[in-house]
Amino acid sequence: MATIEGLTCTMYVQAMHDDQRPSPASITRHIVRTYPETDVVTIPGATFFSLDPERHFPNFATIVENDYHEQASDLSRPGVFRLNLGVDRVTFERVDREAGPERDHTVLDVLLPHPVYGRQRWISILNPSATTFGSVVIPLIALAHDRLAAQRARHASASR
Repeated sequence: MATIEGLTCTMYVQAMHDDQRPSPASITRHIVRTYPETDVVTIPGATFFSLDPERHFPNFATIVENDYHEQASDLSRPGVFRLNLGVDRVTFERVDREAGPERDHTVLDVLLPHPVYGRQRWISILNPSATTFGSVVIPLIALAHDRLAAQRARHASASR
């Protein structure tokens, strides 16, 4: 069990060793099993996770496996992918502060503000290790999902 700023994670049950990094497919399985209401849209090299089956937007997470939209992460390297998460202000500011001024968006297994969408409070990580995924990323996926679900609930109640 890991705790990160009030988030507790005990749900990742797939056995993994540190040398068995999660893949885009295993991360997708985790999200869909944990949040069955998730709408998943896949295009070549990218997967988008939202809660709106009609508009497929906004997303709470994305997985990108190519450099089609930006090259900062050098996703053209074999097997390299980036998991992106939309988080709250406090979490984003913590990741931003911990990242420091010198940021290398090509480093694996390090949380950073997203190279393009950081201004919208998106964070990213390239190829998280099994340990990082279980102790850090899963609570952040929960936070991103719950944040969007709460936002949708507020909008739904306001439009009634």
